[in-house]
Amino acid sequence: MAITSANQLELLQTAEAVAREKMIDPGLVVEAMEESLARAAKSRYGAEMDIRVSIDRRTGKATFTRVRTVVEDEELENYQAEFTVEQAKQYMADPKIGDQFIEEVPPVEMGRIAAQSAKQVILQRVREAERDRQYEEFKDRAGSIINGVVKREEYGNVVVDVGTGEAILRRNEKIGRESYRPNDRIRCFIKDVRREPRGPQIFLSRTAPEFMAALFKMEVPEIYDGIIEIKAVARDPGSRAKIAVISYDNSIDPVGACVGMRGSRVQAVVNELQGEKIDIIPWNEDQPTFLVNALQPAEVTKVVLDEEAERIEVVVPEEQLSLAIGRRGQNVRLASQLTGLDIDIMTEEEESARRQKEFEIRTQLFMDALDLDEFFAQLLVSEGFTNLEEVAYVELDELLVIDGVDEDTAQELQTRAREHLEAQAKAALDNARALGVEDSLVEFEGLTPQMIEALAKDGVKTLEDFATCADWELAGGWTTIDGERVKDDGILEPFDMSLEEAQDLVMTARILLGWVDPAELEAEEEEASEDPGVDEQTSEVGA
Repeated sequence: MAITSANQLELLQTAEAVAREKMIDPGLVVEAMEESLARAAKSRYGAEMDIRVSIDRRTGKATFTRVRTVVEDEELENYQAEFTVEQAKQYMADPKIGDQFIEEVPPVEMGRIAAQSAKQVILQRVREAERDRQYEEFKDRAGSIINGVVKREEYGNVVVDVGTGEAILRRNEKIGRESYRPNDRIRCFIKDVRREPRGPQIFLSRTAPEFMAALFKMEVPEIYDGIIEIKAVARDPGSRAKIAVISYDNSIDPVGACVGMRGSRVQAVVNELQGEKIDIIPWNEDQPTFLVNALQPAEVTKVVLDEEAERIEVVVPEEQLSLAIGRRGQNVRLASQLTGLDIDIMTEEEESARRQKEFEIRTQLFMDALDLDEFFAQLLVSEGFTNLEEVAYVELDELLVIDGVDEDTAQELQTRAREHLEAQAKAALDNARALGVEDSLVEFEGLTPQMIEALAKDGVKTLEDFATCADWELAGGWTTIDGERVKDDGILEPFDMSLEEAQDLVMTARILLGWVDPAELEAEEEEASEDPGVDEQTSEVGA
């Protein structure tokens, strides 16, 4: 095929037709044609030549040019596309390094193989342009709802036509045992859009908590307008869900607005989710109050919150236990997801038994350590004393309020408690030294002898060892694995060490060892306080 005046205009018409069909920029198609013609010309003139083709966007005329670049003598490698200053002087008046000499060359005849190669180049570029357009179109739609038509089902995964591309609804993102046939209409949540070599991959979901939140936003105008906010969603897809809402207008009931007249609004969401039962719960800043709401319809007698461990104990009447737990633990599991807390549910009888056991353990501790009779030890526990440190170092007046305790008795109690603690500390330190603990760790401020003993038993025997520890290794923490929260036990967790305290101790050790410059650390902290970042969010929707 030769590029003649007869088919010059046809090039532009073809480019425009392809661009319209694929909904891409005609200029991209013309660039692909220029690249394919240049490749064909190189096969004719020589692969090492720098041949370029320019197609006039108005007339369709293709101009073939050869480009040669002026380079340093020692850098000359490709004699067909480069030449030295001396060689360039016969073509250019005042050649300089980097200058280019461009001369027009005759158009080439495209043989069958060259034409086929050119076609492949154009198709490839068009496909790439189409993929880029699809990615740009869908990347900002992640997190929204889309309507599509089912094309086919492959091994449980549903391929959905979403207008200008295909998306996939994986089997684990379908509700229950949903099945679809070709041409069925389907509504899904765009969970993720990724750019991959074979084109943009659009991943859909019908089980995501965000899908339910988006459906409520469509059905409830107050949520769309921002008067009501969805603070959290927890789902057991196809079975049951809990959604926490708050109203920023005192005259509007958030639960009533989401339910709608005769349940019309919530029923529309239920129908879309294959009959999934939905509990709409008023959100509350006070976590125990919010948890009581989240455990509905069960009644709660008492709530004990442990904020540091992000755990909460809930006491319910015996007859409410099965209702609070729910079928297969569903109710308490959803309440846990909604609040972000680990929930322990116990009956009033179980709580009473546990409290009695704790009372007996503390009583025995005071009997053994302070050489007291049972009645006196019980008096201490009843007054709220839980350990020897409290007895040893509390203000004397707090011991004098106990019936039958005078000043001499109070001082004797404190003396016995302190002597016992000192004996424990000495035994712990002796044991730690026997395990090989070095003075650098013993003399480090902030660690008690019992802590040093616990560290030694775990192989931490020097200040260097301690400085390499992570804060969670010392204080413990929680890790989420496959949606389940798993406890990480810390070496110093039995001593009630918080993550913040662990961070401070480890950083102090690193500064003492010279691993960290205090000035740099202070500068980083100041910078962080001035720019808290964009990660702060006032609300979160998710399980």
